Amino acid sequence: MNKKTLAKIAFSVAATIPYFAFAANVQSILGQVSAILNLVIPILMILATVVFLWGVITYITAGGDEEKAKAGRGYIIWGLIGLFAMVAIWGLVLALVSTFQVGGQGIPTNVGTL
Repeated sequence: MNKKTLAKIAFSVAATIPYFAFAANVQSILGQVSAILNLVIPILMILATVVFLWGVITYITAGGDEEKAKAGRGYIIWGLIGLFAMVAIWGLVLALVSTFQVGGQGIPTNVGTL
């Protein structure tokens, strides 16, 4: 690992320590992680959707320019991969929760708190 990667990891750890500093038990840590993820996941879903739509717009407006069409296809593919990964992981987590009976909550009716 180079120094930049180590610095990024150290900064990330230092930035998240205050969230866990006063945690009394595992449940409170999981509650804090859940609150953070409920804020981040909708933003990532919106970002992946915007990337996909930007690719569609770029592809349509490319006309005869092959470079713009190729860039548009790339955005479309990466947007779809991002959306698929998030939905697949969400489904996997729900399957594990229902299999091991650890959740106590049903299927969420909304994603996040936005």
